[in-house]
Amino acid sequence: MRGASSMLAKHIAVRTLGYVVLTVTAVVCVFPLLWMVLTSLRTPDSAFGKSFIPTAAQWTISAYASAFTSAGMGRGLVNSLIVTAATIVGVLIVATLGGYGFGCFNFRGRRPIYIAILSTLMVPGAVLIIPLFLEFKVFHLLDSLQGLILVYIATSVPFAVVLMRGFFERVPENLADAARIDGASELAVFFRVMLPLVQPAVLTLAVFQFLNSWNEFLLAETFLRSPNLLTVQPRVYSIVGQYSTNWSLLCAAVVISVIPVVVLYLILQRRFVTGLTVGALRG
Repeated sequence: MRGASSMLAKHIAVRTLGYVVLTVTAVVCVFPLLWMVLTSLRTPDSAFGKSFIPTAAQWTISAYASAFTSAGMGRGLVNSLIVTAATIVGVLIVATLGGYGFGCFNFRGRRPIYIAILSTLMVPGAVLIIPLFLEFKVFHLLDSLQGLILVYIATSVPFAVVLMRGFFERVPENLADAARIDGASELAVFFRVMLPLVQPAVLTLAVFQFLNSWNEFLLAETFLRSPNLLTVQPRVYSIVGQYSTNWSLLCAAVVISVIPVVVLYLILQRRFVTGLTVGALRG
């Protein structure tokens, strides 16, 4: 009995310690977000006031109105939506076809080509900025959403192909062979048999690509110069002043930029988690 009581007390102590650690971690993670939201709802002169929660006289939503008028967040959201949607479509087309080819076919040069694609993941993105800038200058693609879309697709395809290859390799080959025996063409096998089976992976890749494209700043700031073409993140950065910053306006712009990401994750949360876990299982 004494041994059982000791084990029970030890179990309770470990679980309590775990809950305490998780609670502290959650508070540390949530505090900056909560401060950002509260700062966006207070007057600019009280952004760093003594009270964490704004007083009744400090509550205002004027920063959100200014974000859409003076800061141009509305146009930035539209530009980011266009760039992100086009990038997701392009990456999914190339990645699913490429992953299917590398995962389900054994052709000459398959391994060297795959290693070459895999090696591009080791190259820091910042190293490519100057070569890409000079190349886009020659092709007159600077300061255009089309050029930025091409950059996003080109830099995202290697990881996407590697990811989709792993999922296609886990699909039983006899399913595709049965479709071929029934007379299905290779495109029919891909679209009607293989692609539906990796739908959770495609959705996971789409979410990853949405996050990467929506939150990307360095390339967008480098290749876009016209104010009416700026995406969300350069728009947010433009609010930061050289000598002073309207922190309420800045926090409001950040909150606006985060809302689409949160909404998307809440809608697709279950399928996103399914896509992450199905890759660890073999059928």
